[in-house]
Amino acid sequence: MKNLTFLIALTTTIFLGTFVNAQKISDGQTLDINGMSVTFNILNKESVESGGKQYDRYKVSTTVKNTSDKAYNIRLSAFPQIVSNINLVELDCINATGARLTSKKIELKMKAQIINVTYSAYDKSGKFTTSTIPVTGSYYFDPGDSISDNAIFIVPQGEKPDVSVRSLR
Repeated sequence: MKNLTFLIALTTTIFLGTFVNAQKISDGQTLDINGMSVTFNILNKESVESGGKQYDRYKVSTTVKNTSDKAYNIRLSAFPQIVSNINLVELDCINATGARLTSKKIELKMKAQIINVTYSAYDKSGKFTTSTIPVTGSYYFDPGDSISDNAIFIVPQGEKPDVSVRSLR
């Protein structure tokens, strides 16, 4: 019983901690979050049927702009290096069903800086060749930069997307 109470308290704390920093955003609204301007727009709405039920299908767009003087950078030190913390903001549609492989959230990520690396090597026939390969050198989000993304949310018929946004930086 003690373990169950502890587990419930821990789960509740983690769940609430995740959504404490989230703010509601609606169609056409712009929010300033930690020096980033986040805009959410509904582009299109149509009704669809899935599994015998009616739903509303929304095509949405979101843009984040760095309005601060702070640049976000992640420089890679070796290749290949796995980087998992390149997300800037996350928009979560609380009432999205995820039906028909549609989205429940949008994650806006930093831009990748691609560097062309030239290298020389012997090919299978023994011939010495020079080749160029694109390599990700860093991730960045400079002051004044904008990043946009689109998604499709399917929600119960008659409802609008209930979207919250939170900064991951």
